[in-house]
Amino acid sequence: MALETHSGGGNVGSDRVAGSGDSAPIGVAIVGAGYWGPNLVRNFAKCPEFGIRWLCDLDQQRARDVLGPYSTVSVTGELDVALADPQVDAVAIATPAATHFEVALAALRAGKHVLVEKPLAATYAEGRDLVALAEELRLVLMCDHTYCYTPAVTKIREIMHDGELGDLHFFDSVRINLGLVQRDIDVLWDLAPHDLSILDSILPAGIEPLAVTAHGADPIGAGRACVAFVTLELTGGAIGHLHANWLSPTKVRSTLIGGSKRALLWDDLNPVQRVTVFDRGVDMVAPEEMPQQARRDAFISYRTGDVISPALPEREALHGVVQEFAACITTGRAPLTDGRSGLRVLDLLEAASRSMALHGATVGLRSHR
Repeated sequence: MALETHSGGGNVGSDRVAGSGDSAPIGVAIVGAGYWGPNLVRNFAKCPEFGIRWLCDLDQQRARDVLGPYSTVSVTGELDVALADPQVDAVAIATPAATHFEVALAALRAGKHVLVEKPLAATYAEGRDLVALAEELRLVLMCDHTYCYTPAVTKIREIMHDGELGDLHFFDSVRINLGLVQRDIDVLWDLAPHDLSILDSILPAGIEPLAVTAHGADPIGAGRACVAFVTLELTGGAIGHLHANWLSPTKVRSTLIGGSKRALLWDDLNPVQRVTVFDRGVDMVAPEEMPQQARRDAFISYRTGDVISPALPEREALHGVVQEFAACITTGRAPLTDGRSGLRVLDLLEAASRSMALHGATVGLRSHR
């Protein structure tokens, strides 16, 4: 069938077992040769742990153009053809978001490990079904939250988990640019998954979002929100804020994280100094044993210390995604951005959408413990 999914039939998938010591390349089928598909093809081709067997796309000529005239990779417009190949161990999905659930479900039912572009699915309910099936079949389900594998976010996660910033006070991200106005999703679902997945990956244990408030606007009459502001209530009184915007005349990709000890700035458009740690902040002089009211009235001091910009390696984030996928298939461990992390991001997105529809009402989140 033409990239549609038939759920009937038994598992015809991979015989690869985690820890089996199988040294043969992991056979992979890539589904989708549009915007993101060529990037997947390039990175899977560079990863020696994988061997690309199929590129699936309704436009088979486009798929052939992506592969080039000398490629030995097979092309098909029929997903079932690739899934029926016993040498295909894994499937990487780069199709429109509305099709993620259908394609991923078929791949899992065929016994294949799955890497799916963000978002994991179009709804939380669909994502929950994918996670449950992958866990039942003991297959790797990984969400391609690419930014989580950048050297910058890897360093930020290390700093956060080592406690270098102290207790989290705030997380403030800005992801704005001019276009591209999407036809099928609003700016929240287009841009916010990046920052929500980053937040999910860097938060230390015991800190999680509790509730969401969101506002959106469509000043150009596009029929969907083109500007969105999301506020997150976090464990321990911390606050998170996201600004997503298709209408900004300038492109900004920045995140500011403040803690009780230090603050951190990530400027993704600064190639020289992407991550900067500031030993600057506000301290309460009053001792902790003083009554709360007295502490409020106590003297506040402003701390100014060193500014450090750690050295970061140069590495393509998507290469890290592909390597993580291979390692998890081989060892059986859960990916950093596994299905459950994708599910938490979907929870946040749906809550933010409900809040926008309710004119900024606070919406609680599901428990993922």
